[in-house]
Amino acid sequence: MSGGFILVVDDEPAICDMICTSLEMAGYQTRKAANGQIALQMIFNEQPDLAILDWMMPMMSGIELTTRIKRDPLTAEIPIILLTARSVEEDKIRGLEAGADDYVVKPFSPRELTARVKAVLRRSGKGNEDSNLTAGTMVLSPDEQVCRIDNETVSMGPKELKLLEFFMRHPNRVFSRGQLLDRVWGGNVYIDERTVDVHIRRLRKAITMNDHERMIQTVRGSGYRFSCDI
Repeated sequence: MSGGFILVVDDEPAICDMICTSLEMAGYQTRKAANGQIALQMIFNEQPDLAILDWMMPMMSGIELTTRIKRDPLTAEIPIILLTARSVEEDKIRGLEAGADDYVVKPFSPRELTARVKAVLRRSGKGNEDSNLTAGTMVLSPDEQVCRIDNETVSMGPKELKLLEFFMRHPNRVFSRGQLLDRVWGGNVYIDERTVDVHIRRLRKAITMNDHERMIQTVRGSGYRFSCDI
């Protein structure tokens, strides 16, 4: 995966599907929400790397959702792209003043939106997905798909490597087993949540050098957290 987890919020299923297909072809993981209330809950629970919001939605408009996301310290740093049929300057200004990071007018091409997503992620510091990730003396190279500790290559399976990459990109945050399944295995995969425990054990065993396995912490009753503070 070259990109991050993107939440697409639109009450028109065809538009949601078109956007998600385009983003997935570009290497991103996506989730969908049909209205603002569902999206707000997902944003707080799952912390997407970026949210694409339609302006006109039932229950809660994209502009209201943007305001609520940017007002809360837990979600304020999540980049937002607003989609709208409104092309007048006053509406663009209103969207940006509410906290949106970009504004795309319908109709738009999937290529344009994907380019906007890449640009917003890059500006937010979330777009350098091929940069090496470090924790202690452990270095993970997403580009090479290899992990090293003290310059020695660590042997692990592809799922453990993907799990480690996810943890290193989201340090100090607690993720439930269900959230890890969604973010690492993908939302369309239906497997037992205890599968996560098996891969966590394998991952810990793989990175025991210099006590790096202690960075993967079990949070009783909640899930797992990755922290460099060991």
